Amino acid sequence: MVGSVWGTDQLGKLSGRVPIVRRQDPTGERHSVASDIPRLIDHVRGVRYGEVIAVYYRGGLFEAEVFGTQFLNECPQNLWDGLDATALAEELGAVMVKLNGPRHWVLDGMGAKVNAREPVLREFNGLLMRRLAVIDLGDHPATAPYSEVKVDRGAVFFFDAGKPIYELVDPDGLAYVMQALCVGVDPGMAESALATLGSRLALPKGWTFRTRVLDHELVVDTTATVATVLQDEFENSYTLPE
Repeated sequence: MVGSVWGTDQLGKLSGRVPIVRRQDPTGERHSVASDIPRLIDHVRGVRYGEVIAVYYRGGLFEAEVFGTQFLNECPQNLWDGLDATALAEELGAVMVKLNGPRHWVLDGMGAKVNAREPVLREFNGLLMRRLAVIDLGDHPATAPYSEVKVDRGAVFFFDAGKPIYELVDPDGLAYVMQALCVGVDPGMAESALATLGSRLALPKGWTFRTRVLDHELVVDTTATVATVLQDEFENSYTLPE
């Protein structure tokens, strides 16, 4: 078998592997109203992970379930290289499987997680992952760069004041902030090179890429709403602050 399923009891046993850092501000300063949201995990920027995205046809529409290595392991390259998308699709009974990554976070912390589905743990060729989110793909199982998808991930992302962020801005001025970079398409992709990424992108008409340093903490809270996400042609992922 390509994969094996772990239940919620194993999930509880593994919770001790996750470095939980509760945020404290010794000055008591509040940078924004959003800062009242508890931060549970810190020092996330640069952490590596990988995802298996399984696409299903249900009720006349396509839906994807996202399994990821986030905070279970750092997606070792030798295990990632052993994944076979076709074999995984057969194993999972899916229409298709997308190997999404490896990736590195470009955010700084995370808050409460409200799971859209039971957080089942599963091993794929020895690579342990957890089911994290559900993506509504409508009647199109494939997505194109710069096209929005709705992701039911139930998560809170923190971007720290004083840290750089990287944004795609659409013609209406909506800014999508990069949440993770991908080294699966371009192995040389790194945060140190993101300042000049805009010159490499085939942006749609009216779109721009920019980088800036945050004056205040940015919090993206999708625990009570569905996240809006898109990717560029290098499969870097961006989220729309709601």
